[in-house]
Amino acid sequence: MWASVIAVLGTLLGSVTAYLLQQRTIRTDRAEAQRREERRDRITAVTALAAAIADHRRAMWVREDLRLSGADDADYQAARLVSHGTRSALTAPLTTLAILAPDLAGAAQEAADATYALRGAQSRALLDARRAEAIESADRLIRAAAGS
Repeated sequence: MWASVIAVLGTLLGSVTAYLLQQRTIRTDRAEAQRREERRDRITAVTALAAAIADHRRAMWVREDLRLSGADDADYQAARLVSHGTRSALTAPLTTLAILAPDLAGAAQEAADATYALRGAQSRALLDARRAEAIESADRLIRAAAGS
């Protein structure tokens, strides 16, 4: 009789152990899938922001170069309109990144601010220096994202 009781208890204990291990495996798999999804979303957000910053930096450089060179007002106004569109297009990825990766929000804002700083440069040399700083700031954002 004791042998039967021990056999039943052993079977029950084995079943409970197998169930607990299975549940742990399921939780681990879910957590890993969630980490992969979050990383993919962060990469997508950083990529979208980097592209938007590059587009706005290019538009601002063209706009300010036209202003500094005394280009035709119609050309400048067209470039100004384009730069307004690229600045607006920068808002969504900047917001998305701030929500998905708050640890990168500071670097992202610095990259955006460095790009905004191209506006109103007093000389071509200053415009080029600000452009170089904006590029470096965007590169720092990408390095920070790669390290996190």
